[in-house]
Amino acid sequence: MINKFSISFLLLLLLPISPQAQHHIPAERLPREMLDVLPPSARVMGSPGEMRISDRSCRSLPASQVRQRIVDIASQEWTWFGASVLDMTRQEELDANAGRSRRWWRTNWMSEEEARRVSDDIAGYWAAAPDSSWLLERQNQRWREQGITARWRDFWSAAFISWVMCESGLGEYDKFQRAIAHHSYIDQAIRARDGLEPQAAYIAYDIGEAEILPGDMLCRGSRPEYRNLEQRRGQMGEGARTHCDVVVELDAENKQIKVIGGNVRGAVRMKLLPAIPSPDSYLQPAAYGERSIFAHLKLSTGNKDFAIKNIKPVSSKSG
Repeated sequence: MINKFSISFLLLLLLPISPQAQHHIPAERLPREMLDVLPPSARVMGSPGEMRISDRSCRSLPASQVRQRIVDIASQEWTWFGASVLDMTRQEELDANAGRSRRWWRTNWMSEEEARRVSDDIAGYWAAAPDSSWLLERQNQRWREQGITARWRDFWSAAFISWVMCESGLGEYDKFQRAIAHHSYIDQAIRARDGLEPQAAYIAYDIGEAEILPGDMLCRGSRPEYRNLEQRRGQMGEGARTHCDVVVELDAENKQIKVIGGNVRGAVRMKLLPAIPSPDSYLQPAAYGERSIFAHLKLSTGNKDFAIKNIKPVSSKSG
């Protein structure tokens, strides 16, 4: 069912942008009476160089509200960061990604205006991840040494996911293990699949095992480069360089899965992933680039019928 709230929110996302866009003037966040979300910047105090976490509280909401909020909140942060898109279905994008080193992406940073706009928001994402104060202090040191345009010293993609879940209503730790690294909640979802964490909101599946829906997450590994859950099961509890994105739309017409993640080339960005029909006729991610998606974290709570499945947030065409 498409309700009045969902339509008003999704209309904000119908932006005339190109998948190749990097940064432009972002949209403002919605007023809280339309989307009741505390901006991440409200969780920190002080200016860059002296910033500190002041609020780590999280929400616990009824299961029926969580899935829609996950999609809406991730989408709002995407628009706040400029609504840029990486089209991983285009060979040109894959070639560009392969031809540029991680060092290039970590040093090609925002303008001073853009950095000032989002510095306290990224710091606010860290507030949702327990035991993260030391990471913010390391960034303060970098700001003191290099100024506001200094790139974030530590990867903040897991902090972004933790904040989205915190604001979406999965504030209880037994439902979602917020952390500074993705592998913590990936492992929780695997334990849930094995019947060891019955309260967990996400359950891990190999790609193609279960239908992917908006609000679910897709995860890949780079160090090690996992291919399936069983490979991770052999290293449960160990550190690993992983990354997860929130699914926001499945576009069967264009054979794409649209996902949003944090710290994607230094910002909250949408990726268009190539997709193929599964034997059961639902979409699953196809292989692309050099890394494989090895885990589907399926949200086990909430109504799957909501508006973002029916309204495309961006054009998938360039130009």
